[in-house]
Amino acid sequence: MRGVEEAFRRNFQEGREVGAAVCVFEDGEEILSLQGGFRDAARSEPWDDSTLVLVWSATKAPASACALHAIHAAGLNLETTVAEFWPEFAQSGKENLTLEQVMTHRAGLFALDDPSASLLDRESVVRAIEHQRPQIPPNAGPAYAPRVFGFLLDEIVRRLSGGESLGARWRRVFAEPLGLDFWIGLPESEHHRVATMLAPKPGPPAKADELFIKAFADPASPTRRAFASPAGLAAASAMNAPQVRSASLPAMGGIGSARALAKFFAMLANGGRWQDREFLAPEILDWIAAPAAQGFDPVLQREMAFSAGFTRDPIDADGRKIRAMLGPSTSAFGHAGAGGSLAFADPTRRLGFAYVMNQMELGVLPHERCQSLVRALYS
Repeated sequence: MRGVEEAFRRNFQEGREVGAAVCVFEDGEEILSLQGGFRDAARSEPWDDSTLVLVWSATKAPASACALHAIHAAGLNLETTVAEFWPEFAQSGKENLTLEQVMTHRAGLFALDDPSASLLDRESVVRAIEHQRPQIPPNAGPAYAPRVFGFLLDEIVRRLSGGESLGARWRRVFAEPLGLDFWIGLPESEHHRVATMLAPKPGPPAKADELFIKAFADPASPTRRAFASPAGLAAASAMNAPQVRSASLPAMGGIGSARALAKFFAMLANGGRWQDREFLAPEILDWIAAPAAQGFDPVLQREMAFSAGFTRDPIDADGRKIRAMLGPSTSAFGHAGAGGSLAFADPTRRLGFAYVMNQMELGVLPHERCQSLVRALYS
């Protein structure tokens, strides 16, 4: 692990970080936990082992596990149509959409046409989803839903569990039994531990992000529409507001530690079991691990691959990775968060990895800060 520690320290030495943490579990044991820097822009509050931080879309991984757990507990499978248990969903051409299409970003619901749908008004978003026509034909290929996805998952959980929210299910089924310091809807009592999220520094985009940045600047593009719908919280600084930290936003609002995410993914890498307790049935792990959708994503403007709620590294026709964001293993799955955070499971190594930070970087997938850690982990 010396290489990982060196890469982590180098990120600070080269001015890439304000505060950050990285954690690795292997074979059920924590083998690395590092943190450093500061929780605030003024660099007056040291980042320590108790610090929590927003992880943006990396939240989609625990949120998806909650939805899959609820689906399995209800005796359903991914071929079930959403309208079977959410009748109001069967409007505007969505009557035959399946859970698999929703979970793998192939439902065409990456943006909402209703401008009144507000990110902090769950009911308005649910109603807008019910009336929304798919933006592209289902199964046309993956089209990532950065914001809408979380509301879809939350409503699926509520419909299948008698009204229990996804955030509550996360705490009950996973976080509390596993001792995970991670929340989807942070209690006010924990706010004092949260690092301030800092917007990316201006500068030229990485070559891999050029198409995404260009599309994001076009108000009519799928990219811009997806990241602006439902409306609200357009600036990174807006996520630091207390009411936002306490809101349950399963697509982008998870707050926690690198250790919590790494341990959660280590549980997934160990077949859904931890200390002889089964948290996820083998069928659910199959849904999470199996590649289900790959293609050029018109929202993220790059080749993407998804399983049920998780991302995978896309592969070429010869089975080789097109990029290795999740390390060299073709069985790895995980999820990145805006600005650079990343967490993943590697079942071949029975390994869980997580990197979190508060200084965001430009782009939609992690760049050198995080990738240097992943490379060092496997070197």
